[in-house]
Amino acid sequence: MLTFIASTRFGANSALAIFVLLGLHQAVSAQISATSDLKAEPKIAIVLNSGEATVSLIDMPTRKVIKTVPVGKEPHHLMLTPDQRTLLVANAAGNDLTLMNPVSGELIGKIPDIIDPYQIGYSPNHKWFIANGNRLDRVDVYSAQGVDLKLTKSIKLGKTPSHVAFTADSKTAFITLQDSNELAAIDLDTQTVTWKIPTGKVPAGLWMTPGDQYLLIGITGEDYVQVIDWKNRKEVKRITTGKGAHNFRPLGDKKHVFLSNRIASTISLINMQTLEKLGDITGLPAGPDDMEITPDGKTLWVTLRFSKKVGVIDIPSMKLVTVIPVGKSPHGVFFTPRASWE
Repeated sequence: MLTFIASTRFGANSALAIFVLLGLHQAVSAQISATSDLKAEPKIAIVLNSGEATVSLIDMPTRKVIKTVPVGKEPHHLMLTPDQRTLLVANAAGNDLTLMNPVSGELIGKIPDIIDPYQIGYSPNHKWFIANGNRLDRVDVYSAQGVDLKLTKSIKLGKTPSHVAFTADSKTAFITLQDSNELAAIDLDTQTVTWKIPTGKVPAGLWMTPGDQYLLIGITGEDYVQVIDWKNRKEVKRITTGKGAHNFRPLGDKKHVFLSNRIASTISLINMQTLEKLGDITGLPAGPDDMEITPDGKTLWVTLRFSKKVGVIDIPSMKLVTVIPVGKSPHGVFFTPRASWE
């Protein structure tokens, strides 16, 4: 059975009590209602099966896979284009991007010759597109106009570039280097590496706290989130979460963020203002990884990479509602509309 373990400082005995105490549900609802239609509901969840070169399309009301679509080899991550009309699926070993209808999951095209796109991202001003070459130890910077991508520079970095985050002004991209145990900063105007600093073992997921104050790094080779004061290039704190601390998904209230712990098979909730862990969702099948949240802020979907499943979690009660069998090594998950990523 899934449980939510609260920090003792709250003195709460249930997940619902914690959420009432913190006012999370109200805060999320207020934030989402200002930016999206609460009546809108996503219909299709798109899940990348990175071990099978396929995508599973899940009917969200019935929570059943309705179609399996072949894409390129090793689809790991995905993201919307800035106009929100096209979903990009990054096929790392296929050296291309598959284009999909983000609502229906229909294949609509392909962008060839995007080499080793493991993790991808548009800068906030939409001017730049980053493709992290996890296998080839490089980062490619493209000038971007939607899906029109033109390579401007390939930057050799340390071993195994992983995830990317940006400053709000789009001047700097940050890259975790998994097998070099480093964080790198790239000046996007000059496309040069401005600095590197050491991290914990196997740094992966990256998240910038509000106001560009701190970078949070999921230290997958250990059991914590490393908090980096990136302006002064130093660690300020370690937040113990669970073994295999990996990737982030903000709750949507600009205050809290979820973190998946792959090895511990838990998901932690972190307060980005106090830099404290509030509690853990436990009892999940093996390998929680990427996450997405429905537009009403009530349901968390998570890929369970070592279990060939997707989990559906009720956020107010912190209970696992169901698991859905998908393909081998499910990684990215997407649906639209969805809760804010701010």
